[in-house]
Amino acid sequence: MLSNEPGHFYIRAAIPCGAANPLLKFFPTFETMFTKAIVRKPGKSVVDGITTAGLGAVDYDKLRSQHSKYIEALKACGLELIILDEMEDYPDSVFMEDVALLTSKCAIITRPGAKSRLGEELGLRKVLQNYYQNIERIENPGTLEAGDMMMVGDHFYIGLSERTNQTGADQLITILEKYGFSGSVVHLEDILHLKTGISYIENNTVVIAQPYKTEEAFSSYKKLWVDDDESYAANCVWINGHVLLPDGNPKIKASIINEGYRVIELEMSEFQKLDGGLSCLSLRF
Repeated sequence: MLSNEPGHFYIRAAIPCGAANPLLKFFPTFETMFTKAIVRKPGKSVVDGITTAGLGAVDYDKLRSQHSKYIEALKACGLELIILDEMEDYPDSVFMEDVALLTSKCAIITRPGAKSRLGEELGLRKVLQNYYQNIERIENPGTLEAGDMMMVGDHFYIGLSERTNQTGADQLITILEKYGFSGSVVHLEDILHLKTGISYIENNTVVIAQPYKTEEAFSSYKKLWVDDDESYAANCVWINGHVLLPDGNPKIKASIINEGYRVIELEMSEFQKLDGGLSCLSLRF
C-alpha cells in the first residue's frame, strides 16, 4: 500500500518483484496485455466541460493532481505513457477514450456524438500512425464514442446511446469484421455510455451496475454487482492483472479483491463532476 491519505492512490496485494521502476516493485510479475496508453493533459477549459452530474464546480488544481495520480497508476501497471498536450478549444478533450478505439489489429478514429467534441479527433491520426499501420474512421452521419465500446476478447459490445447512433455502430461492425473481430449492439436507457455501467475485468467477469440487471447480452458472464450507492465504481479498468477503481467504494472493492485481483484506488471526484470515469481518461493498447 503506497498511501491511505486523501488524494493519493492505493495499491493492494503488494509483492516486491525487483523491477527498475520504483512503482513497479510493488507488483508481482504478470503477463502483459497492454503495453502503452495515450493520455491528454487537462486544459484549464476542462472546468466548462459537459456535465449532468450536478456535483458542483470543478477544482482545476485538484483535477490536475488527480490526473497525475492516474498517470502514476498506469505506469505502475507497466504501461508506457504517450502524453498529449492540452486542447483548450475542447473542454472535454482530457477524456481521450471517446475519440478512438484501439484494437490489436487496427485503430479506429471515432466521430463524437456531442457537437462540442467534434474536432477533438482531428490530428489523432498523426499520433496513431506511429503505432498502427491500419487506421480506419467513422464517417458522417455516423456518431460513435468509444466509451460505448466494451471489448471482450475479439468481440465488441456497442452501446447505442445519445452519443453513439446505429449508423456509427454499423460502420464500426463493418470495420471490425474486416479485421476478424465481431460486434453487437446494446440499447441503452438512462445511462451516458455503455461503460458507465459495466466493465469487463477479464476471466469472463464483469463489474456491473443495476441498470443492466435484465440485459440478456451479458447473461453468460460472472457478475460482480455494484450497489446503487456505489454506482460510479461500475466504471473501472482492468490493466495487466490490476483493477483501477474509484476510491470510496468498499463493497465492490471487496468483491473484486475476493476474486483475486489487485486493486488500485484513485480519487476521481473532479472527473465525476464532469460525468467522466476511469476508462475515459486513456486509450490503452
